[in-house]
Amino acid sequence: MLSIFILIGAYRYYAQLAEKFGKTKWHFGLLAIGVYLGTQLVFGFSYGIYKGLTDPASVGVDYTGFSLVNIISWIISIAAVYGVYYFLEKKFVKEHMAKPSLEIEKIGDKDF
Repeated sequence: MLSIFILIGAYRYYAQLAEKFGKTKWHFGLLAIGVYLGTQLVFGFSYGIYKGLTDPASVGVDYTGFSLVNIISWIISIAAVYGVYYFLEKKFVKEHMAKPSLEIEKIGDKDF
């Protein structure tokens, strides 16, 4: 259940970034969902492989409750979502600074 709230928050977080820089909101919202779920899958597979190699008898993991593994995976996924957000924000700011402003483009217009 907590993962759903994290996904909704990540979607909105990325959509606000896209709106701020004039990009398509749902593209970046889906990117946030992909980053979160991808990180969860990578962490889950690596933990499963680790558990399988170290103690093959205890491969079962409880996905319904709060366990230390679930909390660690949430924290790592949130950090990955924030890291990609920070990277995109820096990239968009750099692109925005490189673009000429609208006033410069309108200098020769009569309506200016």
